[in-house]
Amino acid sequence: MFKQNTLILIKPDGLKKSLTGNILTKLSETKLIIVGARVVSVSKELAEEHYLALKDKPFFPELIHYIRGEIYGEEYRRVVAMVYRGDDAIKKVRDISGATNPEDADSTSIRGSYGRITTKGVFENVIHASSSDEDAEREIKLWFKPDELVVELYATKMVTHQNLKERVWA
Repeated sequence: MFKQNTLILIKPDGLKKSLTGNILTKLSETKLIIVGARVVSVSKELAEEHYLALKDKPFFPELIHYIRGEIYGEEYRRVVAMVYRGDDAIKKVRDISGATNPEDADSTSIRGSYGRITTKGVFENVIHASSSDEDAEREIKLWFKPDELVVELYATKMVTHQNLKERVWA
């Protein structure tokens, strides 16, 4: 076993269904620690960068619309973004999350318990979990600034923007 970091997003459908507590309870079974958490209003740019690998897929526009919460109304245009850390974090979180397609997910997993496919074919799978170390690092750096995490996960550097210093990812 080895220490890993992983990004978890509770997606807008999870928030609309008031599943945050249920999801956190299920994630606690992993015995991992939370090192960062924030509520994020997802911009189009952030959504597109997050799903960059799927840009050429025909469902890309619907995916961006979904992660931004646009189909749920103004009050659900957000996600809860978290970073979990610990031994085999990626595998543990992905196992407890279940298959991406809620219909294929084990019924005891998060997606199997709370996900669905809408009549329009949208996978409402309530949670995102990083799939690899490389994806986790890219995603964590995309969703969090270094000072928003309680531990230093990756190298950082100091930069100055118009006389304003801030710590950014190196």
